[in-house]
Amino acid sequence: MINAIGKALTLLFTVTLISQFPCTALAQAKDTNPPNIILMMADDLGWGDTGFNGNKIIQTPHLDTMAQAGLKFNRFYSAAPVCSPTRGSCITGRHPFRYGIYFANTGHMKAPEITLAELLKKKGYRTGHFGKWHLGTLTTEVKDANRGKPGDDKHFSPPWKNGFDVCFSTESKVPTWDPLLCPKNEKGKHWWNAVDNQADAIPYGTHYWNEKGESITENTRGDDSRVIMDRAIPFIEQCALDKKSFFTIIWFHAPHLPVVAGPKYVKMYQEHDSFSQHYFGCITALDEQVGRLRQALKDTGVADNTLLCFCSDNGPEGSDKAPGTAANFRGRKRSLYEGGVRVPALIEWPAKIKAGSVTEFPAVTSDYLPTILEIVGASLTANRPIDGVSLVPVFSGKKYERQTPIGFQTGNMSALSDNRYKLYRAGGQKNAKAVKEKQAKPVTLELYDLLADPGETNNIAGKHPEIVASMLKQLIAWQESCAESDAEKDY
Repeated sequence: MINAIGKALTLLFTVTLISQFPCTALAQAKDTNPPNIILMMADDLGWGDTGFNGNKIIQTPHLDTMAQAGLKFNRFYSAAPVCSPTRGSCITGRHPFRYGIYFANTGHMKAPEITLAELLKKKGYRTGHFGKWHLGTLTTEVKDANRGKPGDDKHFSPPWKNGFDVCFSTESKVPTWDPLLCPKNEKGKHWWNAVDNQADAIPYGTHYWNEKGESITENTRGDDSRVIMDRAIPFIEQCALDKKSFFTIIWFHAPHLPVVAGPKYVKMYQEHDSFSQHYFGCITALDEQVGRLRQALKDTGVADNTLLCFCSDNGPEGSDKAPGTAANFRGRKRSLYEGGVRVPALIEWPAKIKAGSVTEFPAVTSDYLPTILEIVGASLTANRPIDGVSLVPVFSGKKYERQTPIGFQTGNMSALSDNRYKLYRAGGQKNAKAVKEKQAKPVTLELYDLLADPGETNNIAGKHPEIVASMLKQLIAWQESCAESDAEKDY
């Protein structure tokens, strides 16, 4: 009975959307505005979890088609090996240690930080955030997710206070099927089978919030990636009808634990164990929504003029026995070895990027902001350090070497990566304050030639002390700069 009601509500929601956005009107809309921007991100998707990166098991046909239609990055990095810090880098162009988001569920997006949404609004863009936020709490009224609770506004920093006009957002993770529910006695587990009857489930303890701070519960049954896209596509369609440029963030929850896939998707992988069935299934469900979005952009006439980006926020969760894979790269989520931060990434922009392009350029999520600002002819008026670089030359296929190395730090690990080499340091620095007070005492230093040894199997630090010394000097200087920013000297 409950399942039938859920299906009826979903049908009603779909009919309402169709009536609001008739197909004939959508097909007539043509985009002659400044380019639209969409940033998609998967959660804990490993470099080797997609077909376009060689996975032979997980079905990702729409992402594979997107790769063929656009630019595939072989060396794209998340700014951090965990989710919250990486997400902040996407919208600020800055390493998260500059504004105090050192790890997941720590810190929040500070008011003086300038976000892409705020900058693009000044250029006339409409802005929308859909899916996982994880850059602050979203309520001070009720218990919600990891940190939201009544009366606690210390980390209250929802997307609608960071430049986003329209929101359908969660504070942090949710199950990837029936995102607000959990079967009785299953909470805390890595996966579970979907339930038909809501009476057999309990609240998971999370909420979806809109830009008014209202909790949204309608049309939240079934695949979570579909639930998110049901909100993102109407926003995009309305912008197209109104001939308004849009900046849209779509941050999926899949395949972050708990992974839950519906019967259709589980059946696709029934020869595998149950954990893998749900992990693989929720990725394929996410992939379907990428295809749905790409089709909607074509139907509205804005596909050619839309910069569509896809990446993951870090490497795969779990041990080597978990379903996710970093392919041949060393390490996983929470590690600064390649498997923790090298992630699958695509950018499609039919008007500017040649189909079937592939690049070895080392890019990072912090590059989004300077790239987009160059594209739209905007600038960051505040005088503050930016860690990203513009990728516009990469789009045109020009030979291009990264001039600014990519710095990483998390916990007691740090690293610096340039066009060829990577310096990895473990031990000593625990936070920005320790770096500032010169407490960073290296325990181990490792050097890898990522061109010859992308799997980081051969530490060549002993053979190249001059490279180690030079890169260590750069790394420490960069960490000290981050510490200055973290002390709010940029504001």
